[in-house]
Amino acid sequence: MRIVFVHADGKGRTEAEAQPGDILLDVAQTHLMPLEGTCEGQMACSTCHVIVAKEDFGRLPPASEEEEDMLDLAAGARRTSRLSCQIMLTDDLDGLTVHIPAESRNMQR
Repeated sequence: MRIVFVHADGKGRTEAEAQPGDILLDVAQTHLMPLEGTCEGQMACSTCHVIVAKEDFGRLPPASEEEEDMLDLAAGARRTSRLSCQIMLTDDLDGLTVHIPAESRNMQR
């Protein structure tokens, strides 16, 4: 399956191959996207925040209440924001496009 990451500057794009069952954060980090994921998927931070393309947002299962609470703390959050650590990829998400927020930070570099 194919995932498209739109870089924070809005100009660059990275196309990534993924498998059903992969976590979006892991795919992003493998392809050097600047998503820190400090809490390692425990929903204790918002450092893996992404903005899902409007046309793809409806294909995702709804965010949990805990995820919504963390998104409230994310810089630059929008209506289609999600935590990439909470998105398990399925065949239905082939072609998913996500935008890296301009406010993203990667302290691991």
